[in-house]
Amino acid sequence: MKEDIQDIYPLSPIQHGILFHGLHAPEMGLYHIQLVHTFSGNLNFAAFEYAWQQVATRHTILRTSFYWEELDKPLQVVHQQVKVPVEYQDWRGVKPLEQQERFKSFLECDRLRHFDFSQAPLMRVAIIQIQEDTYYLVWSNNLIILDGWSYPLVLKDVIEIYEAYCRGQDTPLLIGSCFKNYIKWLKQQDSAKAEKFWRQQLSGVKEPTSLINLCSNNLSNIEKRYEDIKITLSEVTTRNLDSLAKQHRLTMSTLVQGAWAILLSHYSSKNDVVYGCTTSGRPVDLEGSESMVGEMVNTLPVHVKIDMDEYLLPWLQQLQTQLIDIREYEYYPLVNIQKCSQVLGNVPLFESFVVFENQKTGKFLEEWGSLNISEKTDYYKTNYPLNIVGYPGSELTIGINYDFQLFDPATIINILEHIKILLEAIVMNPKMRLRELLRLTEQKPHTKLLMLEKEMSLDFNLV
Repeated sequence: MKEDIQDIYPLSPIQHGILFHGLHAPEMGLYHIQLVHTFSGNLNFAAFEYAWQQVATRHTILRTSFYWEELDKPLQVVHQQVKVPVEYQDWRGVKPLEQQERFKSFLECDRLRHFDFSQAPLMRVAIIQIQEDTYYLVWSNNLIILDGWSYPLVLKDVIEIYEAYCRGQDTPLLIGSCFKNYIKWLKQQDSAKAEKFWRQQLSGVKEPTSLINLCSNNLSNIEKRYEDIKITLSEVTTRNLDSLAKQHRLTMSTLVQGAWAILLSHYSSKNDVVYGCTTSGRPVDLEGSESMVGEMVNTLPVHVKIDMDEYLLPWLQQLQTQLIDIREYEYYPLVNIQKCSQVLGNVPLFESFVVFENQKTGKFLEEWGSLNISEKTDYYKTNYPLNIVGYPGSELTIGINYDFQLFDPATIINILEHIKILLEAIVMNPKMRLRELLRLTEQKPHTKLLMLEKEMSLDFNLV
């Protein structure tokens, strides 16, 4: 109904890609994000439900649906109001072991409830009470409306509104930065300049860096199904990596990406590799971009040439400079970037990507006032077979989200252990040559021991 529509405008490049993949294979549930929090306290469910409704009123993207039929280009439609589904279940009478099994089943069923792009909101919330003062929060949504930067912003608003409601205080109806402003900013960018940059970056790239040597099945002929495995570095190693990065003006993300580029060279037997990286997509010249809620992240190619005679530190600094340069042209759509290479349009430009979770979620999640957050896990599914994720903290965690129809768990664990070996070696001898670092990848990790460690340390990462 027209009276329900507040605004209509085009999609961002990343939204185009997500919509395309989602419509092409709706049964796969691509870019379905599922966040799980465990918290304790005396939950006021009415206040919690009210807070989610108010947050949807505050941010236009949470009231947005998408339309594409009989249109030359798809559009996103902001509705005047929506009803956020907030579900409550009481499992206090269920035994702990049965609760765990039931929760695994609940998460699996929730992932199968795919979102209809034409129906807002593209998110839902569930609260499951397992003890008198302990709950699971399951927040599911589609990545087409929210990127990783947006999650803590939304949760922060939920917390503030919830606490005010519990105190009997009125919460002013604050309207967040409109996502439409970002779409307008995109239209103002210099496409010709970006195209020239990306042609230079991807010069000589004729095919993606293949992961076929690691695969147990064909990359294209079977349904994608994803799992997560993580490995954690020691606090000492993490502290030393952080110190090394600061000393040489590097970031932890660059160190992780450098390790993956070297491994990718080793696995593919090539000294010229391409992988994807994600950028926040939040331009400094767009007012309010850091507090804007929406999908602004972009996935971009990183073309790395590895000369075995180069010294590690200068090579890492060169990689970081390249990553900084990429940020200036991150607004350019990936579909157009691929045209700047010699990779055929029906072939993905890369088969793996690296993302480093650098948003500051931990601090305010520990400050829920009357509610105490104790843990968080997440699940997501992309159209890339291998995704490396860095989770900062006192102990750096590296995770791999992978298509388990293509890769054996033992292979993924070996990759994680290789990343760990390389990062530890960078700390011990940052002045080595790449050739010396690459030799370390010839070591074969103790898979059996690692499998035992994985089984002991993972919670809901494999459910």
